[in-house]
Amino acid sequence: MHYGLIVLIILVVLLAGLVAAFAYRLMVLRRGGTAAIMRVLPSDGGAGWRHGIIRYGDNTLVFFKLSSLRPGPDHRLGRQDIHVGDRRAPRDTEFDIMTPDIAVLELSDDDKYFEIALDRSALTAFLSWVESRPSGRSRRRRPAA
Repeated sequence: MHYGLIVLIILVVLLAGLVAAFAYRLMVLRRGGTAAIMRVLPSDGGAGWRHGIIRYGDNTLVFFKLSSLRPGPDHRLGRQDIHVGDRRAPRDTEFDIMTPDIAVLELSDDDKYFEIALDRSALTAFLSWVESRPSGRSRRRRPAA
């Protein structure tokens, strides 16, 4: 009986922790963002896609998976390091989770490779954010003394 009570208390504490993690993640996701579907490359066929939201910061883009309990973002891409590759329409089994008006972009960030699927308005916002990044050569000049 004594061991049963200890096991029950441990299970209740674990369940409470799981509920707290779920509630926190839900709160993070409800703060808003842009709907996106993303996957890490290389992937086979239509596998590996994860629904989530992206948020733009001054220097980073963060991706939060809908199905994750991780307290922070699942992927973080640096604005200066993002390279946009080819654009394509969904193919084959990808139509199970995407509509024909979605564009799929290849992205790279240093040595990590991704594909991100966005609708037209989200694609415009993403490309504007990437293209408006400051040049790596630009620096503030000190005022003349």
